[in-house]
Amino acid sequence: MPAELIDGVAVAKLVRAEVARDTQALVERGVTPGLTVVLVGEDPASAVYVRAKEKACIEAGMNGKTIRLPATTPQDELLALIDRLNADTTVHGILVQMPVPKHIDPQAVILRIAPTKDVDGFHPVNVGRVWIGEKSGFAPCTPAGVMVLLEKAGVEVSGKNVVVLGRSNIVGKPMVSLLVAASATVTVCHSKTRDLPSVVRGADILIAAIGRPEFVTADMVKPGAVVIDVGINRVDDATNAKGYRLCGDVHFAGVSAVASKITPVPGGVGPMTIAMLLKNTVRAATQGLD
Repeated sequence: MPAELIDGVAVAKLVRAEVARDTQALVERGVTPGLTVVLVGEDPASAVYVRAKEKACIEAGMNGKTIRLPATTPQDELLALIDRLNADTTVHGILVQMPVPKHIDPQAVILRIAPTKDVDGFHPVNVGRVWIGEKSGFAPCTPAGVMVLLEKAGVEVSGKNVVVLGRSNIVGKPMVSLLVAASATVTVCHSKTRDLPSVVRGADILIAAIGRPEFVTADMVKPGAVVIDVGINRVDDATNAKGYRLCGDVHFAGVSAVASKITPVPGGVGPMTIAMLLKNTVRAATQGLD
């Protein structure tokens, strides 16, 4: 029997509806949640993503603003802009779209954003808060979205063996924090893991975030496992009118015949990222109100 699809589009729609309701409640109290996104340069993929964020904010009734800066913007100028946004009480969330141009240190940018406005969840203060289970911390949006997908799909995490394939600061490491907080037994795999297929086969829940197209094959997955594919990769495909197709880190056709539940790519984890960004921004706007 083919795996049940975990529909990220549908779950993200539910989250965004909750955000819209919470936003309206705040507006009635005189506070309109505001997210400001800063885009430095003209990276095409980043530009598309930023437009999607701005549109999502407006649809939820929030203030969504994008500040576009030329790729030649000096680092000091960008940091000064962040300082002004930190001081602006109408801005509750600040996000500097990555990647930034090579002359700008991304860590310096992350450190400059006030932790209370770091709705991306990358500031070390928020990383630490999430790791120790402090509720005031903002978790990075993609891992947080994975946890919501698992919950909505009726997947029990507590006590399960979970393998996280990938150890990035954006997905892998914060994913471990959230899973440990949910009482899972977690193994992290990466390029140095010995006999990686054998380790992956031990997973009740597999979260693939390694950035390698269709790396996970059916023989690496335990029958009945739940598979969450975080990857999104563009691969050449002469049969497609665009000349390429999108795929995840999991070989979907093969693995879906083995797994019990699986996320598709696209339409799985991807839509959750913006939904959770909006949710974090509303949370930021509520700070200090009660």
